[in-house]
Amino acid sequence: MAKPIVHIYQPVDQTGKSHERLEAAGARLIMPSGTWDLMANSRVSEEAVLDPGTSVAAGVANRSIQITAATMDGALDLRLVAKYTVGYDNVDVDAATERGILVVHSPTEGNWGGVAEGTMAYMLSLLKKVREKDRHVKNGGWRDPALFGTYVGARMIDGYEGLTIGIVGLGRIGSRLADLLAPWRVKLIAYDPYAEDSKFVHHNVRPVSLETLLKESDVVTLHCDLNKETTNLIGEKQLALMKPSAILVNAARGPIVDVDALFDALDGDRIAGAALDVLPEEPPEPQLALLGLGDKVLLSPHMITANGGTGLSLAVPWVEAAILAALRGDVPKYVVNEDALPKWQSRFGGHSLI
Repeated sequence: MAKPIVHIYQPVDQTGKSHERLEAAGARLIMPSGTWDLMANSRVSEEAVLDPGTSVAAGVANRSIQITAATMDGALDLRLVAKYTVGYDNVDVDAATERGILVVHSPTEGNWGGVAEGTMAYMLSLLKKVREKDRHVKNGGWRDPALFGTYVGARMIDGYEGLTIGIVGLGRIGSRLADLLAPWRVKLIAYDPYAEDSKFVHHNVRPVSLETLLKESDVVTLHCDLNKETTNLIGEKQLALMKPSAILVNAARGPIVDVDALFDALDGDRIAGAALDVLPEEPPEPQLALLGLGDKVLLSPHMITANGGTGLSLAVPWVEAAILAALRGDVPKYVVNEDALPKWQSRFGGHSLI
């Protein structure tokens, strides 16, 4: 029996140990030279992902790889698409479900927890004017009223109620952010039509509509998946609802925010600032208008999870386990599209390739 093919489009395991274990288990690996860290800015075309007619049984993708319906149709025996990341918006999940192909991701705590921590850092950098103070002192200045920051938390002694933080998406990241903010005694509100009521209660967050959240929040922070429903979720109409003093943080996915509308809102002082770890096009074109807004915008190169002791390497054993399970005909953990399971079971359940 021919060995099942596992196509790793951008390798993450710099040690190669997981690759050796997969091969020892009976898989044949196809992968380019180099690793994700070294190939981070590379562009991989759809044609390079899978050759039509190949018998690929499992594919492993990262952010810059688009796994489309055409990609899946090019692999005759594809039973699994695995992600080293928690995000899976670059995979056509609906197409996978229609074909009985499982999509699994890797919600490692170090990564989604790192997003929550990074969001706190971005938010505080804007509210406390950290960059401005640093630059002012280095340029020979000292105290200046223009450098006054914003007090965030509630104060018992004088009744100051603290800021209102609006969280869009109360999943792992949004919930962790709420927990991090709990000691500050800020007012926490969230919009997530898919979260159970008990989750809001557990994290001491008041559920509201998106419109209410935008109107009431001093900070609007985005932590939702990218899909058809959330693409351009924050556009001209939504930004117009925000306070002129409010800031927007996007540590989710770039296309959730209409960056042209965001530029207009910031340039016209209709909102006070924005912190963006992500953009619709990455890296951005040098002509992107947002790049010229100075301290109104804090930008990061989609690296909010890039912290010591974290990173994609944490997901290597998760992906390895998912591949081996799928090749054995067993359902792996962390399946995104559970609706695909009946069809997957009829196609591959109990049928081992290794």
